[in-house]
Amino acid sequence: MPNPSLHSVPGDQAPMHLLLEADPSAEAIAGYLHDCHCVVARLGRTTVGVYLLKALTPDTWELMNIAVAPEHQAQGIGRLLLDDAITQSRLLGARRLELGTGSFGHQLTFYQRAGFRVVAVEPDYFLAHYPEPLFEHGLQHRDRLRLALTL
Repeated sequence: MPNPSLHSVPGDQAPMHLLLEADPSAEAIAGYLHDCHCVVARLGRTTVGVYLLKALTPDTWELMNIAVAPEHQAQGIGRLLLDDAITQSRLLGARRLELGTGSFGHQLTFYQRAGFRVVAVEPDYFLAHYPEPLFEHGLQHRDRLRLALTL
């Protein structure tokens, strides 16, 4: 498989269908998309991945969304995007990169393998912020974990 190329794009060119893979709320995405640094991964002309970074403070940024098209998952594209997000955060002046994710599932271990540590638990976050229940492998997501990486 050829290596994907990474490209910064304006937020209004972000691939919504991919962003919805990671965050099923188009309303939530619309609320943060305009303030984000957006990078896409392309294989040829096909966009296969995306991530969004947002400044929380001058030295703390948040990875708001990271997604890879289902047919291209488990091929190293997610790791390429995450590594680039960490590098870009440093270049943008961040000393800390944060994110929110569910309290179980492959996403949690994906971030932990990259060095992120749990710094907080937001009880019932997914119940309060999403109109439809979110399930993964038959389990309902309730709590959101906040993870951070010191850069």
